[in-house]
Formats: sequence, structure tokens, C-alpha cells
Amino acid sequence: GLVIDGRTLEYVLHDSLQNIFLELTEKCRAVVCCRATPLQKSVLVQLVRNKLKATTLAVGDGANDVSMIQVADTGIGISGQEGMQAVMASDFAISRFRHLKKLLLVHGHWCYTRLTNMVLYFFYKNVAYVNLLFWYQFFCGFSGTSMTDHWILILFNLLFTSLPPIIYGVLDKDVSAEILMQLPQLYMISN
Repeated sequence: GLVIDGRTLEYVLHDSLQNIFLELTEKCRAVVCCRATPLQKSVLVQLVRNKLKATTLAVGDGANDVSMIQVADTGIGISGQEGMQAVMASDFAISRFRHLKKLLLVHGHWCYTRLTNMVLYFFYKNVAYVNLLFWYQFFCGFSGTSMTDHWILILFNLLFTSLPPIIYGVLDKDVSAEILMQLPQLYMISN
């Protein structure tokens, strides 16, 4: 692990030492930055994001974490005694730091699986409709005649095919929360 304070970060974040610092951090399992200024936090997240091409997650609980949360790909604000600035600037909000594990491992896994299945659903739904239009053009001699009234197309997309994604998006849980908490490796499988 590596523990670095704000004074040392001043020197490390200069252009000449950034690559050496990133090489060192890649070899560590954990890097802890303490007593860092808000600017140092955001520069550090941006450095990791741009140079390592990594997806970044920033967790903060106060106004001094807002710039870091906004620079990260995903920002999580913890509502607490320091105010609601971090929560207002974040993508997700939790009430306690201990809820972070469940947010990432359980809800993150479920979100990945739901989104991938929804993309597939909409892809196949549109393929089915376009395929129908394609074969209809052979029937009408490629005259460009519309097969259906425009209201039917609106109803097809709005009413007839909207219920499955809503139900699936709300109720689908491919693996129970208890198993996801016990086996964090399942999160990587869903990526």
C-alpha cells in the first residue's frame, strides 16, 4: 500500500513526476491520499482517468470533495454532517459509507445485467418491426407505401412494447443480493 499526504502530492503532481508516481501506484493494492486539497483530489482523479485510461469512482462527503466527484466517471456522495454539497454533485447518494459495498456489488451488478438485456430487447424489437417493413415492400412493389398508420407505430412503441422493459427493469434480479455480497467476483463477470 501507499500513503501519501497533501504536501508530497504537491511535488508528485508536477509534470516531471506524474508518470513515475502512476507506475508506483499501479504496483500497489491500495493508495491512500490524506490531507489533500480539493484541487489535488480532482487533479489526481483526472490524472488516473486520462493517463491510465481507467474508469474512476470518487466518493466524498463534503464540499471539499465536489470537484473530485465531478471529475470522476461515477461520483458517490455520502450525506453526513458536512452538508449536502457532495450529494448534490454526485451521481449516486448513500447515507453511510458502509452502504458503498452493497451499492457497487449488488446494485451495480443488477444495473449492468438490466441494461444489457434492455439493449438486446430494443434491438430485437426494432429488427422485428423493420423486417416486417422490408418484406412488405416486396408485396407493394417498393412503392414506398406505408404499411401501417402512424398512430399504430406510436402505439407499438409506446404501449404494446413498453410493459416488458418496465417490468424487467424493476423486477429482474439474476442473482440474489446475499450471493452477490458473498462472491464479489460476480461483479467482474457482469462487465
